Amino acid sequence: MIPTSIYSKKARIKLLIMTVALVIGASTVIYTNLLVAKLSEREQQLIDLYAKGLRYMNNADINSGNLVFIQEEIIDANRSVPVILTDENEEPIAYKNLTLPQKISKKRENNLLRREIAKMKLQHKPIVVEEPGVFKNYIFYKDSELLTQLRYYPYVQLTVIACLSLIAYYAFSYSRKAEQNRVWVGLAKETAHQLGTPLSSLMAWYEYMKGSPRFDNEPIVEELGKDVRRLEIITERFSNIGSVPILKDEPLKKVVENAIGYLRNRVSQKVAFYIESEFPEETTAKVNIPLFEWVIENICKNAVDAMEGKGSITLRITKSNTKNAIALDIQDTGKGIPKTKQEEVFVPGFTTKKRGWGLGLALARRIIENYHQGRLFVKNSEVGKGTTFRMVLNR
Repeated sequence: MIPTSIYSKKARIKLLIMTVALVIGASTVIYTNLLVAKLSEREQQLIDLYAKGLRYMNNADINSGNLVFIQEEIIDANRSVPVILTDENEEPIAYKNLTLPQKISKKRENNLLRREIAKMKLQHKPIVVEEPGVFKNYIFYKDSELLTQLRYYPYVQLTVIACLSLIAYYAFSYSRKAEQNRVWVGLAKETAHQLGTPLSSLMAWYEYMKGSPRFDNEPIVEELGKDVRRLEIITERFSNIGSVPILKDEPLKKVVENAIGYLRNRVSQKVAFYIESEFPEETTAKVNIPLFEWVIENICKNAVDAMEGKGSITLRITKSNTKNAIALDIQDTGKGIPKTKQEEVFVPGFTTKKRGWGLGLALARRIIENYHQGRLFVKNSEVGKGTTFRMVLNR
């Protein structure tokens, strides 16, 4: 038996990885925001200096030697922050570090600048440059292209990391499933091979006993023949694993009756089997009989264990919500499955029994979903009352 703690640890490892990823992402965002704040403060200081330079130039003597320095070292030094200088009515006078279409009319240019002013108002309050009673100007500005890119950089980075993580996760999952499939196929083929030799011997002994007068009218011989034929079916099942099974239109109710007919004599007599159908007897579904009967047996044997050898199992052929499909519900009166475990029961190795490998339901789901292109899931379950498994098959 594979301990279930492995799967709980697996969930904890996933949680740990997710937590580490979130911490890394949060750290990236916080650090980048600090850089953005510092750069934004620097640009604010640059615009304040720009405003002071304009104020000085408006007040200074036109022949002052400082004007050249102010123009070159302060005003022209701003090569990144987009700014627009307006009059007191917010009509554009001049602009810097804005890319506008070339060879456009003055009216068109002013309209574009007004739109930029509206955007700038949303980012920063304008800086007032005035001389009371003489003039009053406004300096509108917005974040530089570098600052804008830096502000959104962590989110782009996180998106790329998330995409790469998803690709890596799916690639890992695919490779893991492929490896699991190879293990399943190898185990099944080896099991079929190992069964071959003793089965041949048993068949020979059965033929010998059937033809010997010593065993005339002995019921044990007929029962032995049934078990030998059953072993042949089981060997065929294992041989089919890994191969593309041949699906045929089979009368579903008859297939279910044959599978239950074998089980009835090999489980507790206190377990009652009921077979119901909402469809005519001849209604068919696309199945591979040896593999499909294997699924029914696995689910029913689990149900018998859950009922501790006493109760009822109802197999109901009913309508499916899926187009061109038919459903088979297997309902028992066992212990039921908690909601938190209803998907976990299909995980290889999960079992609540003291003995067993926990592979029955995992194999059943593989047979239905991989080989029959159908679905197998817990339709409903209530602790203390029982469980209903549903198989959806193609008609």
